[in-house]
Amino acid sequence: MVMVKMRSSLFVRLVPLLLLRTTAVSEAAFVKQQQQQQQQQQLLSNSVTPVPVVVSMTTTASSLMSSPPPISARVAGRRPSLQPPLLASSSWFVGDTGSDVAEDGFSLEKRKAELLQLGASLDRGQSYNPTSGEYYGDRMAIAKQKIEDLIAKNPDKVPKQLQDFQGEWELIFSTVPHGIFRSSPFFLAIQEAYETNAEVKEAFGEPKANLFFRLHELQTCSWGVSKVGRVAQTITSDYVYSEFDTSIFSLTVIPILGWFKLLPTFGGCVVTAAKITDFTKDGLLKMTVDYTTSRPVPGLQGLGDWIWKIKVPVGAIWKFLPWNKGREAECQVWLRYCDEDFRIAEDSSGDFFVYSRPVIPRPLDLAQ
Repeated sequence: MVMVKMRSSLFVRLVPLLLLRTTAVSEAAFVKQQQQQQQQQQLLSNSVTPVPVVVSMTTTASSLMSSPPPISARVAGRRPSLQPPLLASSSWFVGDTGSDVAEDGFSLEKRKAELLQLGASLDRGQSYNPTSGEYYGDRMAIAKQKIEDLIAKNPDKVPKQLQDFQGEWELIFSTVPHGIFRSSPFFLAIQEAYETNAEVKEAFGEPKANLFFRLHELQTCSWGVSKVGRVAQTITSDYVYSEFDTSIFSLTVIPILGWFKLLPTFGGCVVTAAKITDFTKDGLLKMTVDYTTSRPVPGLQGLGDWIWKIKVPVGAIWKFLPWNKGREAECQVWLRYCDEDFRIAEDSSGDFFVYSRPVIPRPLDLAQ
């Protein structure tokens, strides 16, 4: 027992000495290696005559950027510390300069770029939801002000005929609360019925239309049950075809415990067809809802081929609902701005829908 303790004590004392010796050997080897490298560099510098390098002023930036970094920057596995080229800041966001700037400092291209950026950062307007809270409310107010400013500075951009805005458009931003799907004529008709035709226009201290959309959103979007994807419109000479993609059960899992989807994801594109009844030179577009159907979305599972063949005659059913009192499913929007790639519509409550021509067109197949 005494011998074991003596050996243990001796081992404990020898370990630090061994570590110190190892460290000393390593340091000596490192110093020797450094001396050898310095000697080699000195020999190279004495034996190689430096050749002057002349760089022409016409050397393109692309050829310089394509050259590999110096070897000294790549030794020991280190990445070269390349400095990014200096780029001029975009005039869209830091100042109004350029040929498109008016005398008052307004730039149309800048304003359109700002609305595109706001649409991206606010998820087309869905990020601001008064039901959840007032966060992003300041951004939404600024966005609405910028839309109104764009419209005021371009009074000549109100379309005068249907041909000016026919074709496919995708929604990129909206100021409406409780669902960007409200761009559909079906929901515009519901809004019109509550705001114009209802005898009592308020309930529980808020407009009935607003209450309906808030409850609808709570019922359809709670717990991530339903998500709205692409929202678009295809406009012909006599119809407005409004589309919005919806996916059901995109993410379903047991909270905390789950690591896999419980339910399959399915959905499709909901299409509402509204007949154009009138269009005035001041941009007022009047419509009457005709029917609602659906179309498959590539890559999204549907309930079956039978679902795409269903056509719900909304317009015919609407008149028989007792609270509509025989009225048709009418709605209207004001087209406040339209050019070759941008369109802004305003609903009866003063909220805006901003559309752009699609980057990736998806023609609506109405033959099914």
